Amino acid sequence: MWSRLSIAALVALSVNAVTVSAHEFWIEPEHYQVAVQEEIRARFRNGENFKGVGLPFFDRRSTLFDRVLGDERADAGARSGDNPAFAWTSPEDGLLVIAHETTSSTVSYKTWEKFAAFADHKGFPDIRARHEARGLPMDGFTESYTRHVKALVAVGTGAGQDRALGLATEFVALANPYTDSLAPGDGTGSAGSLPVLLLYQGAPRADAQIEIFERLRDDTVTISTTRTDARGQALIPLRHGAEYLLDAVVLRPAPDGGKPVWETLWAGLTFRAPDAP
Repeated sequence: MWSRLSIAALVALSVNAVTVSAHEFWIEPEHYQVAVQEEIRARFRNGENFKGVGLPFFDRRSTLFDRVLGDERADAGARSGDNPAFAWTSPEDGLLVIAHETTSSTVSYKTWEKFAAFADHKGFPDIRARHEARGLPMDGFTESYTRHVKALVAVGTGAGQDRALGLATEFVALANPYTDSLAPGDGTGSAGSLPVLLLYQGAPRADAQIEIFERLRDDTVTISTTRTDARGQALIPLRHGAEYLLDAVVLRPAPDGGKPVWETLWAGLTFRAPDAP
């Protein structure tokens, strides 16, 4: 008889085989708007184009897994093998923020072209010059990566605000997508534009690429990009009823003394735009 942990371990192993090509990682609540005293369940997902497999929670793969509601911040209370990773019932009304940071994983690149394509896609067209300037090999090298993700869930009215939680890199929603009047948007079905702040080591990250994944109710996914301004901020156009994943990557030299030569830190934020009134 397979135990819950054994099955979860097999799932994790199967996912590791595809993480090279399936880069994005996010927290996906089953419902982004719930009633007070209704259980909130959310999964870790890894995949491409806002579609991916569910991953269990493992404490050895996590450096932080918290829930924040109002002034209260607490451990998410997950156990190794839990899938969905997050399950909690809120006794109070407010905006729930779920935050997770992972330990480091590695991926090896046999050819330069694969790494260059990845770096260019994530907004680093100067990667070859940076690579050569460090005297690194053009093939057979390793990158390490960590994930720093948040999700916003409205409990009851959903009143409240996101805030910086001290992640190595993170998005902060500067308005509440469930309750606030947003900046005007364009086009039919627009729900306005959500202002967000992108942080790295606690400071605004200027001129950084943000990849925007928009999923409609029919599962149609549209992908676009924008860049932060000098203040590390950007406006994200929203459509009523659509689900969003924001993704931004820091690409920096890995610390000396280890096998990886590059290190990436992935910030992610998920939320849903409310239906039209």
